[in-house]
Amino acid sequence: MMFDFLQPLSDDLVIDIHRVSNQALGKKVILNTNQETPILKEDSIAFIGVLDNRGSNSISNLEDLNEVRLQFYNLFPGNWNANIYDLGDVLAGSTVEDTYYVVKIICAELIKKRIIPVIIGGSQDISYAMYRAYDNLDQMVNLVAVDSKFDFENIQNKGLADSYLSKMIVDEPNNLFNYCNIGYQTYYNSQEEIDLIEKLYFDAYRLGEVSHNTTIAEPVFRDADVVSIDMMSVKSSDSGNKNPFVPNGFNGKEICILARYSGISDKISSFGIFNHNNTKEESVLISQIMWYFVEGYHYRSKEYPIGTRENFIKYIVPVEEEDLIFYKSNYSERWWIEIPYTDSNNKLKRNTLLPCSYEDYILATQQEIPNRWWKAQRKNCI
Repeated sequence: MMFDFLQPLSDDLVIDIHRVSNQALGKKVILNTNQETPILKEDSIAFIGVLDNRGSNSISNLEDLNEVRLQFYNLFPGNWNANIYDLGDVLAGSTVEDTYYVVKIICAELIKKRIIPVIIGGSQDISYAMYRAYDNLDQMVNLVAVDSKFDFENIQNKGLADSYLSKMIVDEPNNLFNYCNIGYQTYYNSQEEIDLIEKLYFDAYRLGEVSHNTTIAEPVFRDADVVSIDMMSVKSSDSGNKNPFVPNGFNGKEICILARYSGISDKISSFGIFNHNNTKEESVLISQIMWYFVEGYHYRSKEYPIGTRENFIKYIVPVEEEDLIFYKSNYSERWWIEIPYTDSNNKLKRNTLLPCSYEDYILATQQEIPNRWWKAQRKNCI
């Protein structure tokens, strides 16, 4: 059923891909072509283009993703062994809602098969369709958006790409447990929106915070199910995208680091790169973002979900009237903090572990409760 919604790669593009070096990715990726439909296997990655950016008022029409693909397939793989597929493109439907439906169906089918859909192109409101793919998977969803804006705008006044988060919060079924923004720029967001982030106990990290120390974002990605990258969060001098011009944002190195954190996360099961403005220069950067995500995927430590905890060191830190319980992995040396179940919890049925940093542990020893732990506790009682 899924392949009924997908346009295979064109014959001309396939010919160009076959011309790349024998050691390049173009010879390693399994393509969906007019001649052959791939047989999908579990524990894989599948690239899918979405040629619909009607949700944005600021980016040009997206005719194809051939340049992104050619740039990616000319790169050389690392020591990778997982199957990587290119399933072709989702064409724009008669309405935006038709496109959402197709992306939702495709993502849901892939996630059930333990295949990570990597969505390329399209306006960022396609993130809403990725989120809706979890409707029948019986789980709450954590979304991380790498974006200069919160996208809470009133849907009547702005394009869908600027308001998709409002739809996630309002529309039923409401599966959104946490939203975290990485890289917001204050002057692009009203104080009302910033206050709403706090009121909903969501997380947000300013561009300057993350640029100064990208490692603070790693625990956030480790707790995510869906990651959505807005290419307009990258400054124009690094993306090559001059329309619209973005004077401040992540540089090329930083956005690739965040993509690698996404790939390393054992929990992330879908990943998207949006608001591509169809320029050759930006295609080069997108191809490298894709590369770093796949590279990270091959270094997953498979520590989630944490089972017996026998390979973890347990630390108990008394803070005020709480005993904060931390776990440190003997393998990766990463940290988690326990969120205890209480009778007032509406969303947790058992104790759960929240990824955190060593710095959070140090703060706790100094009698400061980590902010993300406090917010997670409050969200569970809403």
